[in-house]
Amino acid sequence: MNTRHDSGWAEPAATALLVLADGTVLQGQGFGATGSAVGEVCFNTAMTGYQEILTDPSYAGQLITFTFPHIGNVGTNDEDIETVNMAATPGARGVILQAHITDPSNYRASRHLDQWLRARGIIGLSGIDTRALTALIREKGMPNAVIVHDPTGKFDLDALKKEARDWPGLVGMDLVPMVTSAQRFTWDEGEWQWGKGYSRVEHPEFHVVAIDYGVKRNILRLLASNGCKVTVVPATTSAEEIMALNPDGVFLSNGPGDPAATGAYAVPVIREMIDRSLPTFGICLGHQMLGIALGGRTVKMHQGHHGANHPVKDLTTGKVEITSMNHGFAVDKDSLPDNVEQTHVSLFDGSNCGIALKDKPVFSVQYHPEASPGPRDSHYLFKRFVEAMREHKKRRAAA
Repeated sequence: MNTRHDSGWAEPAATALLVLADGTVLQGQGFGATGSAVGEVCFNTAMTGYQEILTDPSYAGQLITFTFPHIGNVGTNDEDIETVNMAATPGARGVILQAHITDPSNYRASRHLDQWLRARGIIGLSGIDTRALTALIREKGMPNAVIVHDPTGKFDLDALKKEARDWPGLVGMDLVPMVTSAQRFTWDEGEWQWGKGYSRVEHPEFHVVAIDYGVKRNILRLLASNGCKVTVVPATTSAEEIMALNPDGVFLSNGPGDPAATGAYAVPVIREMIDRSLPTFGICLGHQMLGIALGGRTVKMHQGHHGANHPVKDLTTGKVEITSMNHGFAVDKDSLPDNVEQTHVSLFDGSNCGIALKDKPVFSVQYHPEASPGPRDSHYLFKRFVEAMREHKKRRAAA
């Protein structure tokens, strides 16, 4: 059914809605999966890598608004997926676009984005002013909302408004159980190379235990490419089980939700790793929980950081790097104790982006140095971790 305007053009009836917790209703055209999903609306400024973004487990519980108007024009493929568990569908609950998806035009494409979203159960909405929605988020913060897609265009607005209003939000919510691995496994896949695909690491120098709070595949690839055999363990793995694997270092992964909530069971394990002076490297949620373990606290951000163009300054070198980010919580730099050094800072808003212990090989960053998508400015951090493990092994051998 089309709606006829006095000026003569026909506009299709709405088949999808975004209903905000304050009662605001945005109408558009649905694509992807049908049904409804509730979550927190954020905006992402990346111009590329939508498939990696939509499969990043850190986006669990969120509805992503892309500020770039043309999403889907390179289709999807089987290689650009970031979630480790291919059978599961952790990641964004919904996607919001300005323009409807165009047909794919890329030699790597194996599936239309619309078909891919339907298969993964992700609901889509297009045809709204995403710049206006972004401006609303910047002014009022990230709202809770319901996204709904029904080809018939029949919606119970009162029920949808109530659902959006009643959803408790991400503060206090532990979402890691829905994205972490169910069992331990070994990873040896390295970085993708043009014309060759993904490599395999045959003679690793180090053994890293990666605690999976929602880890991305490209993080594991970069660890492997830097000479690491990686054993991935579930988020609830105990310190004793980790140490029984005899690791050279421990990696604390990215993930979704409130770090304070996940930290209820994760922080005691992290503290024990610190007490043992084991080289430890954290990213995103891992960074936030490391901050808590070291005596700091985390806070909910007004609009969060989501994109692939965020400038960060490395205070240890003075270098400015362009980074990929995805977080709605941050470490409060003023809460950090004296034995913790702030190593990186956002040049957008001055928020904390990195910490390190002054007397132990323990450090972390808020952003995503593995990118995927995004620039490769921060790959050096994996080399820092490897060097910390190398020095630790030397000291252990000399003791």
